Amino acid sequence: MTASAAPRRPGTALIAGLFLISATIAAAAWYTGAASYLEAIAFVTGVFCVWLVTRQNIWNFPLGLITVGIYAVVFYLSDLFAMAGLQLVFFAINLVGWYLWLYGGENRSALKIRRAPRLEWALTLLGIAGGTALLYRLLDEAGGATKFWDALVTSISLAAQWAQSRKIFECWWLWIIADIIYIPVCLFNGLYLTALLYAVFLALSVMGLLEWRKSVNA
Repeated sequence: MTASAAPRRPGTALIAGLFLISATIAAAAWYTGAASYLEAIAFVTGVFCVWLVTRQNIWNFPLGLITVGIYAVVFYLSDLFAMAGLQLVFFAINLVGWYLWLYGGENRSALKIRRAPRLEWALTLLGIAGGTALLYRLLDEAGGATKFWDALVTSISLAAQWAQSRKIFECWWLWIIADIIYIPVCLFNGLYLTALLYAVFLALSVMGLLEWRKSVNA
């Protein structure tokens, strides 16, 4: 496998524009009562986090830690217990991923993008199926909202985050599937701004898939 392309540094104008758009949407949602102030903050940090991942920028990790910490509270208050617990797992995986991206390559070098072998894909799918079944049973006892979809999207997201932390190219396919599920789940539970965020994530995931493909095929 050839070396992945070096991460590109975002331009100041692009960062300013992204912040202005995301902050305006978040402020409008909070002002109109469509979102809590926590959800509004997480919207902005979440957009920046995923965009930085598509650019292979290491600063996605501190923003990711902030985002998942806020969403742990937001989802818990919405009775989405599996998705809330998932944020805590994401927090730990983000810390691991931060280290791996910096030192997980050969001779403690920066990690490079790679494709997952078929066996790893098969184990991932089995893990998603098993995780969904286990979480559904736990949620059924806890009485959470939209139990099956909560369990399924949690399992897929966990697999995607772990793959992303190891710079596995196929993580974007998992994120695309997860984002498609997240949108109606959030709408059903009244998290309208978060549903919009996952729509943005969906677009960014497609962008990430195309960007990382350039690196892995370079």
